[in-house]
Amino acid sequence: MTALRFALALFVVAVVAVPVAARGPEIATRHMVAAAHPLAAEAGLAVLRRGGAAIDAAVAVQAVLGLVEPQSSGIGGGAFLLHWDAATRALSAWDGRETAPRAAGPDLFLRPDGSPMGFHEAAVGGRAVGVPGVVAMLEAVHRRHGRLPWADLFAPAIALAEEGFPVSPRLAAAIAADRERLARDPAARAYFFLPDGSPLPAGHRLRNPAYAETLRAIARDGAEALREGPIAEAILAAVRGASWNPGLLAAEDLRAYAPRERDPVCMLYRVWRVCGMGPPSSGGVAVGQILGLLAHTWLGAMDPRGAEAAHWLVEAGRLAFADRNLYLADSDFVRVPVRGLLDPAYLTVRAQVIDPARAAETVRPGNPPWREGGLAPDDTAREFGTSHLSIVDSSGNAVAMTTTIEDVFGARVMAAGFLLNNQLTDFAFRPEIDGRPVANRVEGGKRPRSSMAPTMVFDPQGALRVVVGSPGGARIIGYVAQTLVAILDWAMDPQAAIELPRVVTVGAGAELEAGTEAERLAPLLEARGHRVTVRALPSGLHAIVITARGLEGGADPRREGVARGD
Repeated sequence: MTALRFALALFVVAVVAVPVAARGPEIATRHMVAAAHPLAAEAGLAVLRRGGAAIDAAVAVQAVLGLVEPQSSGIGGGAFLLHWDAATRALSAWDGRETAPRAAGPDLFLRPDGSPMGFHEAAVGGRAVGVPGVVAMLEAVHRRHGRLPWADLFAPAIALAEEGFPVSPRLAAAIAADRERLARDPAARAYFFLPDGSPLPAGHRLRNPAYAETLRAIARDGAEALREGPIAEAILAAVRGASWNPGLLAAEDLRAYAPRERDPVCMLYRVWRVCGMGPPSSGGVAVGQILGLLAHTWLGAMDPRGAEAAHWLVEAGRLAFADRNLYLADSDFVRVPVRGLLDPAYLTVRAQVIDPARAAETVRPGNPPWREGGLAPDDTAREFGTSHLSIVDSSGNAVAMTTTIEDVFGARVMAAGFLLNNQLTDFAFRPEIDGRPVANRVEGGKRPRSSMAPTMVFDPQGALRVVVGSPGGARIIGYVAQTLVAILDWAMDPQAAIELPRVVTVGAGAELEAGTEAERLAPLLEARGHRVTVRALPSGLHAIVITARGLEGGADPRREGVARGD
């Protein structure tokens, strides 16, 4: 049997003869939605049942998520989206990332003495608010691929906002944990706290009539409602009028915003084509690099929960992060050598750095082809919040969308019923190091680097097989890479793959998920020279695998998400 036929046989096992996870995958034959809250998933599924396309369902899901999971995403933030058109067999990648105000400069997050601000010193208030992009991006994709009228897609969220929804345990815990910062803004304080000042408890029925009115305006006017008029004015007033940390956002910034259609970033992993989002996200490149490095060993023979597999995942991740920190930024402002970073010959050379028995003491960025020199690395990993949704419709069209307002509750500033992002803190706070510019420095109109990694996988015949992504800040890269290895190399169904104990890195040492069997790997990895941290790793993965028997969906038990289908 040739190597290709052997890998193909493994692929058939991976997508047909899948093992059963603790709670098993959701099974469907027509269509499916996997999203971060049951109410959002049900809204998307209702759209699919009416004959809607995957992008129609994505609009409905995002509108509801902004209401029931406001700490993670919403219309005040941004997103990256992959869209698969089954009829034309075309994959498109959409950039709805926020942009910096034109007036923002490299000193945005520097104190008067030139030292960088602390994270929350910069993030809370108006200073870090970028131009929201998710609505404009969804509108652009819907114009091309939608089936149902745009205005109809907001009805579920409008009804929930008016009638109210029960505050979930996760949202209640987030409000309580962020009490001091969230209560600074009068609008946020009035919405998230009871009259006596206590945080909303789980089960409290929360109404948001202001959000309902905003969604009506968006349903009627599209993204233009956020560019001009009362909602735009409310955004500017909230940003520029924040008494403790005003921002620079201006009316012309809102009017000028436009989403971008980008080239997907694709690479070959064994026999599969794995595609993700390119710059300004580092997610697609970094996940691709990790897989390209892992392709030089046979992971299929390793224990998915063992120290050997963990060692390889971490070492490949460290190499990918070293390159990410130096080269990745908004490619409209910086030349990013995407082709060189994913070049098979380059990754072959980089893979030789990995010692199968020992962690490298130091990992440095490589020298990929087509690079430009003179940059300084930025190893900060400040991203926090975020949500992900995966959708496949009855025609085989699919959406993988990762969406965020950055930190938990974003800037903690509300306007017109929704929270605004603090996305600008994803820029490097220091614009240069030792006289060399940092690629991800603040510049007016620029989009900050992200780690979001919506991903799709295709088989050797070009058929879509996997739709996946996760929240989790910089750890998104490791979450997605580990899950892809579990599905493609270890023949796990999506639920089993998602439930694996997390083992990740953000470039330094190995991080093991607290409270899981991954903890037992600590001494084994330390013996290999790893610096080990045991910590909570609350991924929020949502995956759909297309198999010979239909759709199999998985949702992360670490959060509130579900997969629902027919």
